[in-house]
Amino acid sequence: MQSTHTANPSVSRLCPSLLSSWSPRSLAACWAALALAGCAAAPPHRPDAVKTPPPASAPPATTSTPAQDAAAATGSPTAGVDHAAGFAAWRDAFSAQALQAGIQPRTVREVLGQAQWQPRVVELDRAQPEFTRTPWAYLDSAVSPQRIAQGQAKLAEHSATLEAAAARYGVPATVITAIWGMESNYGSNFGTFRTVDALSTLAYEGLRRAWAQAELLSALRIVDQGDIAADRMLGSWAGAMGHTQFLPSVFLAYAVDADGDGHRDIWGSIPDVTASTAHFLARSGWQAGEPWGVEVQLPASFDHARADPSVRQTTAQWDAEGVRGIDGQALPTLASASIVTPAGARGPAFLVGGNFRVILRYNNSVNYALGVALLARQIGGGGPVVAAWPRDLAPLSRQQLQELQEALNRKGFAAGTPDGVMGPATRAALRGYQRSIGVVADGYPTVELLERLTARQ
Repeated sequence: MQSTHTANPSVSRLCPSLLSSWSPRSLAACWAALALAGCAAAPPHRPDAVKTPPPASAPPATTSTPAQDAAAATGSPTAGVDHAAGFAAWRDAFSAQALQAGIQPRTVREVLGQAQWQPRVVELDRAQPEFTRTPWAYLDSAVSPQRIAQGQAKLAEHSATLEAAAARYGVPATVITAIWGMESNYGSNFGTFRTVDALSTLAYEGLRRAWAQAELLSALRIVDQGDIAADRMLGSWAGAMGHTQFLPSVFLAYAVDADGDGHRDIWGSIPDVTASTAHFLARSGWQAGEPWGVEVQLPASFDHARADPSVRQTTAQWDAEGVRGIDGQALPTLASASIVTPAGARGPAFLVGGNFRVILRYNNSVNYALGVALLARQIGGGGPVVAAWPRDLAPLSRQQLQELQEALNRKGFAAGTPDGVMGPATRAALRGYQRSIGVVADGYPTVELLERLTARQ
């Protein structure tokens, strides 16, 4: 969905004032200059071409500005930088790229040309939480009694719409409702940033500029197609939009006009919101009639190093190892199931299948996917998690996690770059260390393990 053509560096010089003096004559002159520079225009985007997920392709070339060069030199997004001038210069240069990518001149002039620098977006992009959240703290908020009650009310209020989406795409209405609740608290908070402003700011000064530029082009295409006016295209600081927080590229690939008004509206049309969300899940591999998983009880001899999404086998194989449903009922039939223990050996365990992995396509976080799954279950009348969470375990700060990673690396357990983020490499390294000292290798970081790792160092 994004242009693979690399812009000619001379474009910004050939068209230095695309936005300040727009006219048919200046536009024609600009296109002539682009042609002389050897810049081939991308073919116009066709809405009916969006039938498969967008292919992987090279991101648009990024255009450095004096402001960005100064920020890189100082290591600060603000020190000594004239962002007003830098953003305007970047916007002029990127306008030429947008034209090459097939964005209509009017959209470039009236939408991209009116984009505003948003310093708050940069602050949020660079902010890092001091403490990581424990799984139970995350789920206490995500699956709160209030959110469950609101979800049940929304399910009743929009039952016909949700059931229509469920019947069309094979995704349960409770799951669609749960994602709606997780993403925007059922539409009460889907963000107040103009998407074009947010993505333009990130494309100019963000940490992932090439990604932001590609998403910005997708946002401009949405306006080109007439699905939504730019001033109504609202969302988060990171560019996620509407009730269920689609990125623009995801919107282009999966949004659905379910109410038949000729527009795909995930801001104001609940039929479009629910159908689009279900369509995304269906196209991501959702299997109709298959549960996401179930809470389980693990045998005393269970090797917790195998409690990992990458370890997959049939329900029958897990059953043969002594894994049982927490309530004594038979395990669901899943062809490719994993055990996940978000809080390590002391917390609840879950047997999860392919549909759980589909939820991860929405947000690649086990806590998020579990939040959606458990919220959906309780919206539908099911019960909460049975096993107790180890609430006595204190969360580690990002600095403490970084110290843990550094200590693991020093001891020869490859935890990767110390960044304060508990990823797969760090978890595998921690499991290796736990095995070396004869404790349960569940890969869950604790203050006790950190103190043991850093003792006498």
